[in-house]
Amino acid sequence: MKSLIPYFREFLCAPIVILFLELLPVYDASYHEYGEALSKCILFFEGQRSGYLPQDQRMSWRGNSGLGDGWMVNTDLTGGYYDAGDNIKFGFPMAFTTTMLAWSVIEFGQYMPPSELGNTLFAIKWSTDYLLKTVSQPNRIFVQVGDPILDHDCWERPEDMDTARTVYTVDAPNPASDVAAETAAALAASFLAFRSSDPGYAETLLRTATRVFDFADNYRGAYSDNANIRDGVCPYYCDFDGYQDELLWGAAWLRRASQGDSYLGYIQNNGKTLGADDNINEFGWDNKHAGLNVLVSKEVLDGSVYSLQSYKTSADSFMCTLIPESSYSHIEYTPGGLMYKPGGSNLQHVTTITFLLLVYANYLEKSSQTVNCGSITVGPVMLRGIAKRQVDYILGDNPKGMSYMVGYSNYFPQRVHHRGSSLPSIKDHPQFIACKEGSIYFNSTNPNPNVLVGAVVGGPGEDDGYDDDRGEFRQSEPTTYINAPFVGVLSYFAANPS
Repeated sequence: MKSLIPYFREFLCAPIVILFLELLPVYDASYHEYGEALSKCILFFEGQRSGYLPQDQRMSWRGNSGLGDGWMVNTDLTGGYYDAGDNIKFGFPMAFTTTMLAWSVIEFGQYMPPSELGNTLFAIKWSTDYLLKTVSQPNRIFVQVGDPILDHDCWERPEDMDTARTVYTVDAPNPASDVAAETAAALAASFLAFRSSDPGYAETLLRTATRVFDFADNYRGAYSDNANIRDGVCPYYCDFDGYQDELLWGAAWLRRASQGDSYLGYIQNNGKTLGADDNINEFGWDNKHAGLNVLVSKEVLDGSVYSLQSYKTSADSFMCTLIPESSYSHIEYTPGGLMYKPGGSNLQHVTTITFLLLVYANYLEKSSQTVNCGSITVGPVMLRGIAKRQVDYILGDNPKGMSYMVGYSNYFPQRVHHRGSSLPSIKDHPQFIACKEGSIYFNSTNPNPNVLVGAVVGGPGEDDGYDDDRGEFRQSEPTTYINAPFVGVLSYFAANPS
């Protein structure tokens, strides 16, 4: 029988939990339709699709695009996702998006209604089918399709694209450890997501993940250090934080997928040399440290692999940084109660951190454990309370009373920084709109004609302010990697709304 002491300990800390949650502002804490938000969060990915759209495409204002992708290198590179409001296929964030969608299914799929689980698996497969194409040739990875400088000089629909669809390639012995290892992670995680529903496809994913990880590990270095592709991938998705975390992350996912001892040995033996002990409290497309620690800590909390204790210690430390009352508190909150990290699109941090809060809460609950954060003890109840407050803020419980998910509630961003959404649909305006002809739509103060349902935008600033301005891309641009972890988060709260 598991000890009840951790639960009593958390119960004794309940006044602190209540105090913390009461200290955060409440703005008309309305009841949220988390199930509706989940459906829309998944639907967003249909607006980001590249390639031939399927018959059952629900985002009906979109059309086929990027149908010649890969012809320059005699390879079919159609499909995949545009990462944000432009028309480029960046492999690094796309692979991370895929990993997070798959992790959402692994941890929270049991909470998803069957129809939404099916939609999420379809969203994953839209990406994994493309990722398999990018690594179809030995010791070569296609890391990007589209010239971002030319693309960003235009404001045009994906269906009208006439800028260069340059293919950026890395061949061994040139390194691409970050993109290759993240791709391996995506394929390994997706193996777990598809294992029961499509075992044949799942095996292909795992077999490919193993091969791609070897490429990442054998030729170590950051992909953006390659002179022949640097100008195309930087500064957009440059590897700013090094490739080492991706190697550990990829190995950790292969360990989870295969249960292979060689991958266990890899994360045990390489942790120190690859910087696992740096204890960097970040998680996103470029920095996997906090997510890696949470992922690996499951093996410790399950009571099996104590040689990985350092990862759990780092995961505990990360959780403590999120709690204002903790003596280890380290994160900023806006006056309205939203987690805030300076620089760039803020909600990308909020959705990934909220995801980790819920995953770790589940791991702690299953093992009847808590986290010692100095003066306070933290357990699943507190972690979920913090997560819920972030979700409710995004959905409208904030100083502006605005939902930062497009199409959810009656008040949401109307001028999203997104080409396809802001230009007339090809269904309504079949005539070609050239590169510079789209500028009048970009500069217009009118709402976008096509609602990009489910898109979570970059979000408000540190003062909770949001101007709903298409030109303020840090606030008004949605990305796939903001939405992907939010799928898992909303799945949990749709089933556990209180």
